[in-house]
Amino acid sequence: MKAEIITIGDELLIGQVIDTNSAWIAEQLNMKGIKVHQITSISDDREHILETLREAETRAEIILITGGLGPTKDDITKSTLCEYFETNLVFNQETYNNVEALFKLRGYPVTELNRRQAEVPANCTPIQNRNGTAPGMWFERNEKTFVSMPGVPFEMKTMMTEQVLPKLAAKLNLGFIVHKTILTQGVGESFLAKTIEDWEDALPKNVKLAYLPQPGMVRLRLSAFGNDKTELSGLIEEQHQKLLKIVPGYIFGYDDETLESVVGKLLKKLKMTVATAESCTGGYIAHLITSVPGSSEYFMGSVVAYSNRIKQSELGVKAESFEKYGAVSEAVVREMAEGIRRKFGTDFSVSTSGIAGPDGGTDEKPVGTTWIAVATPEKVVSKKFLLGEHRGRNIHKAALAALNMLRVELLEMQAKSGL
Repeated sequence: MKAEIITIGDELLIGQVIDTNSAWIAEQLNMKGIKVHQITSISDDREHILETLREAETRAEIILITGGLGPTKDDITKSTLCEYFETNLVFNQETYNNVEALFKLRGYPVTELNRRQAEVPANCTPIQNRNGTAPGMWFERNEKTFVSMPGVPFEMKTMMTEQVLPKLAAKLNLGFIVHKTILTQGVGESFLAKTIEDWEDALPKNVKLAYLPQPGMVRLRLSAFGNDKTELSGLIEEQHQKLLKIVPGYIFGYDDETLESVVGKLLKKLKMTVATAESCTGGYIAHLITSVPGSSEYFMGSVVAYSNRIKQSELGVKAESFEKYGAVSEAVVREMAEGIRRKFGTDFSVSTSGIAGPDGGTDEKPVGTTWIAVATPEKVVSKKFLLGEHRGRNIHKAALAALNMLRVELLEMQAKSGL
C-alpha cells in the first residue's frame, strides 16, 4: 500500500514556513504499515494542484493533502478539488454548526466569509475540524482515497489521529511495521557501518536497517514488516540483542531518548550530582542537562569560563598550565573539571576547552580541536577530539561527546555500586 503526501502553499516554497506536516504524517502512516512513496510541496496554483493530483493518482493508493483550505481568496484548494472530482460546492449543516459553535466560544459573530467554510464538494465526505473552522474532505475514486486537511499543524494532527487514521485502518487490510531506533555516540557512520557489516548482511529479509546520522551521533533504525505484530517485535529485539554484543559501548539509548535524559536518569538512580565548567561550548552542556524536567535534583550549576582569567579565578586553573600547554589542552581541561567539582561540591563534573572556529586554529591545534574532561569521586578522565570546521556543529558535537563521557563514567559507578 503506497501513499503520497502533497503540501500546498506558496509560503512553503519561499521558506517562510517549514513543512513539518509531511514528516509527521509520514511517521504516522509508517506506523500503520502504509509506505510513503513521495512527498511533494506545491504552490497555490490551480494548474499546479491539478497536475500534481493527476500524477499522484498514478503512483499511490492514498493521497493526503494539507493546506489551502482557509476562507480567503488565496486559498484555492477546495475549489480546485471540485474541478478535479467534477463536482460543485454545497452547504453542509454539520460543518456550519461546528463553525458557529467555535465562533460563539470565542465571542465572535460568524461572517459571510466564515460561513463559506461550511461549503464542501458535493461528492466528498466532510471530516469535522475539532480545532478550527476548515473541514477536511474525504474522496474516493477508482479505488483511490484522497484526503484533504487543513495546513495548520494542530488542526491537521487532531483530524489525522482521531478520524483519518482510524478510517484508513478500518478500510484497508493493513500489515504491521515495527520500528526500533538505536542511538549511538562516539563513532562515525562509515566506521559503524564497517563494524556491523556482517550483522547487517545477515538480517532477515523482512527486516531493514536505515542509518540516520546527525552531528554528534548516528541513529540506527530497525524496521520489520509483516502481519503478526508480536512476532515482529520479537524479531526486532532478537536483532537488537545481537547488535548489543557487537557495539555495546556506542549505544546510549533508544527511540526518542536523548543523551541528557539518559544521563539524568543515571544521576537520579545513583543519587549523585553534576556541575559543568564550559569554555568552547558556552553553557550548551548546561542547557541540554537543564532541558530535562526534574534536572534540579542532580544539576548544581555551571561556570562559563571563556577567558583565561575566569578559568584561573573561578576554577583554580594554574597560570603555568596556560603558559606551558595553552588554554586548549589536557592539563587545563582537567584542572577545570577538578575546580568546578570542588567549587560546587558535586559528585561529578564536566569541562570543555576548544577552538570552535571559524578562526583561531593553528597547525598544531586546528579549528575543531577540543579537550573534554570528566571528574568523578575517584578520578579524572580526559580526551581530545578533532570535530571539524563548523562552529555550530562543533559546539553541538562537543556537548554530546561530553555527555557521553559522563554517561560512561556513571555506568561504571553504577556497576561498582551494584544498582
